Formats: sequence, structure tokens, C-alpha cells
Amino acid sequence: MFLCSESLCSEPRASARATSRDAADFRQATDPATVPNDVLQLRPAFTIVELLVVGGIVALLVGLLLPGLAAARAQTRETVCRSNLRQLLIANDLYATENGGYYVPGAADFLENLHRWHGVRDRIDEPFDPARGPLAPYLGPDAQVRQCPSFPVKEITSPTGGFERGSGGYGYNNRYLGVQLSCGADGSCVTTNDRTGAAVRWVARPQRTVMFTDSAFVAGGLIEYGFAEPRFHPSYPTSRATPSIHFRHRGRAEVGWCDGHIDAQTMTFTWKGPFYEGDPGRYHIGWFGEHDDNRLFDLD
Repeated sequence: MFLCSESLCSEPRASARATSRDAADFRQATDPATVPNDVLQLRPAFTIVELLVVGGIVALLVGLLLPGLAAARAQTRETVCRSNLRQLLIANDLYATENGGYYVPGAADFLENLHRWHGVRDRIDEPFDPARGPLAPYLGPDAQVRQCPSFPVKEITSPTGGFERGSGGYGYNNRYLGVQLSCGADGSCVTTNDRTGAAVRWVARPQRTVMFTDSAFVAGGLIEYGFAEPRFHPSYPTSRATPSIHFRHRGRAEVGWCDGHIDAQTMTFTWKGPFYEGDPGRYHIGWFGEHDDNRLFDLD
């Protein structure tokens, strides 16, 4: 049997009594009924002014961060768009390599209105099937043109917006690259063959000849459109065309050139023609370049 001295056995009992007293003192000290009012009033708390200051600082930080985040998102979308354009440039070059050195036709048998560079359909009231398009074999596993992230389908405002659906928001230089032309001394050109595109060797300045651009069209509202129109109709060199280059990336349009490089261009001119409702300028549609002619589109 364990025995202890009085001093040793009394120490735990004293410690227990002290702990009990401490707990009782703590409960009394924290009981609002036993704490004097002046002590309660001295406890720290946020004032309305302090809350307003903190709220103002948070609002300021958010205001500083949001533009940067928006710019970063816009830059990401532009990078994706540029990647899509590069895929189109490569696809057209591969098409030409396997088709005798001729670029893809932009709209073969145009009057039938069944064929585009980005798809084929059986009836004019059907959408174009991208899997049957002439570039489909060269566009990777998707077998279709990828949609520009800065031109989602929901932004199309015209009820007829689907008639060129499938181009991804990109336009092809069909007037010069998608057909074969015979041009006279006065500068006017006649289409001699729209089932075959222009020969690669005919492009005198590939680094300054447009192949694809961001595109859209205004016909009562914004629609998807598969062609990048030059400033003037090749058949009527004094008749101005309706613009279709879409400057949707913070005022810039991505442009893919025949030599394979891509850059961003700013709009230098636009106009509203007499044939379609809606103002292209309102939708940031127009042309780039310093000269009011077709030199950035034609083959010379």
C-alpha cells in the first residue's frame, strides 16, 4: 500500500482547489452581469468610419485589379485567335501542296451557293457541313475551323446570321486567292474559274498579300461571314466593296499573310454602302492600310 507524507498528499488537493477558484474567477470575470459597464464600453470594436475606410480600400484594389484582369483575358483570346489563323494558313498551304500548287477555292460554283472553303451543304437552306469542307483534312482531329473566342456565336445579332455559319469568324481573300482571274490593262478583272484557287506562284508579294483575317458582316445586324473583302470590286475597280474585316481585338484585327506570318492591324477606313442595313463602323468593321486600293489583296 502506497503511503505519502502530509505535505506531499496535500499538494495535489491544494492545486485542485486553486484550479477550481481560477475557473470560478474566469466565469465571473467574463459574465456581463458582473462586469462594470465602463469596462464593457472600453472593449475595442470597429467604428463606422473604420468600416468605410476598409471598404474604400477594397474597392480601390478591385478597381486597380479588374482592368488588368480584363486585359489579360483579352490577350489570351487574341492569342487563341492567332493560333486558329495559323492553323488556317498551314491548312491552305498543305491543300496547295496536294493540289498542284493551287490555293483552296473560296466558293466553288458560286451561283449554286453550296460550297465554301469552310464547308459544303446539299441545299441552300442547310448550314454548311465543316467535315466536308475542302480544308477539313488539314485542320486536325476537329476537321473544322475553330471559332474565334472574341466572336462567340451569341454575339451574332442578325436573324440571318447563320447563312455563313462555320467560318469561325474568319474571312478568306476569295476575290483574289479563291478564284482565277483574267485582268485587263484598265485594272478590271474577270473570274475565269471559281473551282480552283490562284496558283501559289502567282503571288508576287506573299509577305504583303492577305490570306485570312478576322471577319464579320453587317446586314441589319452582325453576321458571321467567310470572306475578307478588298476595298474595291476586282470586276469594277472604281466600285467600293462593303467591308468585312472585323477589328474585334481591342480595336485590332488579326491578319494572316500568304508568307505564313500573322500580325495585328488597326482600322484606317470604313464606310457604309447602299445595299445593306446597318453601319459597319459601329461594329468595328472596315479596312486597314494606308492606301485606298487593293494592293494588300491582289496578286501583284
